[in-house]
Amino acid sequence: IKMAPISIKRILISESVDPCCKKILQENGIQVTEKQNMSKDDLIAEIKDYDGLVVRSATKVTADVINATGNLQIIGRAGTGVDNVDVDTATKKGIIVMNTPSGNTISAAELTCTLLMSLSRHVPQAAMSMKAGNWDRKKFMGAEMYGKILGIVGLGRIGKEVATRMQSFGMKTIGYDPITPPEVTATWGVDQMSLEQLWPQCDYITVHTPLMPSTAGLLNDTSFAKCKKGVKVVNCARGGIIDEDALLRALESGQCGGAGLDVFVEEPPKNRALVNHPNVISCPHLGASTKEAQARCGQDIALQIVDMVMGKGLVGAVNAQVLASTFSPGSHQWIKLGEAVGVVLKSCTTSKQPFSQVQITTQGDCLKGSSGYMTSAVMVGLLTDVSKSCPNLVNSLTLAKESGIKVTRNHSEGLTQGACEVEISVNGSSYRATGSVQGGAPVLLELNHSVFRQPVSLTGNLLFLKATASPQLLPSVTGLLATAGVEMESFSAPATRSGDQWYCVGLSSLLGDLGALKPLVKEAAQLSV
Repeated sequence: IKMAPISIKRILISESVDPCCKKILQENGIQVTEKQNMSKDDLIAEIKDYDGLVVRSATKVTADVINATGNLQIIGRAGTGVDNVDVDTATKKGIIVMNTPSGNTISAAELTCTLLMSLSRHVPQAAMSMKAGNWDRKKFMGAEMYGKILGIVGLGRIGKEVATRMQSFGMKTIGYDPITPPEVTATWGVDQMSLEQLWPQCDYITVHTPLMPSTAGLLNDTSFAKCKKGVKVVNCARGGIIDEDALLRALESGQCGGAGLDVFVEEPPKNRALVNHPNVISCPHLGASTKEAQARCGQDIALQIVDMVMGKGLVGAVNAQVLASTFSPGSHQWIKLGEAVGVVLKSCTTSKQPFSQVQITTQGDCLKGSSGYMTSAVMVGLLTDVSKSCPNLVNSLTLAKESGIKVTRNHSEGLTQGACEVEISVNGSSYRATGSVQGGAPVLLELNHSVFRQPVSLTGNLLFLKATASPQLLPSVTGLLATAGVEMESFSAPATRSGDQWYCVGLSSLLGDLGALKPLVKEAAQLSV
């Protein structure tokens, strides 16, 4: 069974995305509305009616916008990065955030190479000079790129493409990346090293990292001081990776010989000092501005959404990695099991809430890679109706953390049959339930050390009773149900008969009042799965 965890009927596209995006979504039965240039208030008013939102970079999907959503399930960005989306708030609301990491790789790499070449030969300045009627051959003396050293900071998709293109000019490529291993970058001709080693060697430096605390101001007064005098720098990634004030100082002192900038801290930049500097060539954030990149990003985001809805797979999600493994066959019965076990334990401990610790142990080779989504599923069951927000696989661990619940997970291999055991601590005492999937359906094997003779099918209306075994128990309970007009559909007794044990009764409908059972049993809990 393939899993389609998410139903998406209506999508809002809030800016100009390539028409192929709308076409693909509509061909797959999704209604699409396009509304551009909405103000924040317009967007907040509009967003309530949609399951999905597709943006590029102009729409700012802030916490206010996300909190105004009703049943939004996905925010898709047709492009790289998600700077304009408040991912933390989206995660808390259980909304998947997705981007298209490879759609504009080639376009961004090509623009980077264009700026590197333009810097070396002063092409834009010479063109402007010609338009002004001049013929200044001496003024625009350039330098060859052949034999020069290019430092690439950030060796992901774009960094790699820049490296291979500039090597064809005979440039030597060196680089730095905290994630991509040196042996991998060596296969595409990039010698990887620390930033300290990199700065003094470069004739040219280009940055290709996301903007985050560790990369903000990566090139600053200190790092410029370590560079060769006259180093030329390019930023086609995100404004702020190169400290703009430090860059201006380096340009004015001659420490930096020129800069090619496609991105700025503020866009458009109000502080014009950099743009107006004679050794700076700049573009208005054109990295992804090609027909091909826009078509590719529009197509990618549409296909990623369709694949997810069809249950084929999850690609490009930045905050819901746990969901990626839920597209394997049969996984959604295990997810149902996790949620159901969570609900059972929550129902049996309602009077004793809140719980402080949860330990989830997956067992068996078939669940080897599944402890992530099983943990999230159990927490969905445990947190349903407890927290104000609606728990789902995307946000249940975040909500648990906010509620101060400590969640731990283990996996034990070697067993042929898969099972999931959940233990929760409530005010110093612990409660445990173990379940499995049998015949393609979730079942409960054990509750608080009572092992059921027949596994309990976790569907429908269930009544759990804790009582001492006696011949009178079943007739008394049946009589009480009959008085309430409720039919008994199934009965699961524990394998042992000593001491207090848990029983499970399947009901045609839930009882209006559990109070009537009090004289007959020690504890009672009911739920619908």
